[in-house]
Amino acid sequence: MPFTPEQAVVVVRDLLAPAYVKEHPLTKGVIASIPEAKADYKPDDLSRTAIDLAWHIVAAECRFLNAVVAGAFDFSGGTRPEKMRKPMDVVKWYSSAFGAAIERVKALDGEELLRPIDFRGIFNFPAYAYLQSGISHSIHHRGQLSTYLRPMGGRVPSIYGESYDSRQAREKGAGQA
Repeated sequence: MPFTPEQAVVVVRDLLAPAYVKEHPLTKGVIASIPEAKADYKPDDLSRTAIDLAWHIVAAECRFLNAVVAGAFDFSGGTRPEKMRKPMDVVKWYSSAFGAAIERVKALDGEELLRPIDFRGIFNFPAYAYLQSGISHSIHHRGQLSTYLRPMGGRVPSIYGESYDSRQAREKGAGQA
């Protein structure tokens, strides 16, 4: 049974938007953990570089959020801009773009959240449904990017609990007291 406009608002306000807000710092933490000198690392010729994967994550996430607001997907901007050379460039852009996009999503009414949106002629879901797709996409690729970190000489941050690297740092810090 489809949602009513009121139910769509509750699902977005109480479940999906808070999930995005909770995931946002985790994604920034993984991207910020990319060693700057190794941003062009990729584990295989068919893989994206770390910096390109970081850009893909944040650009696609904002694309999903903005599509829900606009009622249509804008597939431009998929290629990493030349000025996005360092992991912190991506983090700074993401912080700004995400904040504006999530606030616009939170302001949508039920009718806007139920409006069908076409996705490349493959899907035609209500707008709110793309919020789950967008966050799943980000989590998937963030996990992929986190597997690049150690081979690049980076440290894996805590994501859904303490990582080995964050535990080592905590234990090292406790021993200094």
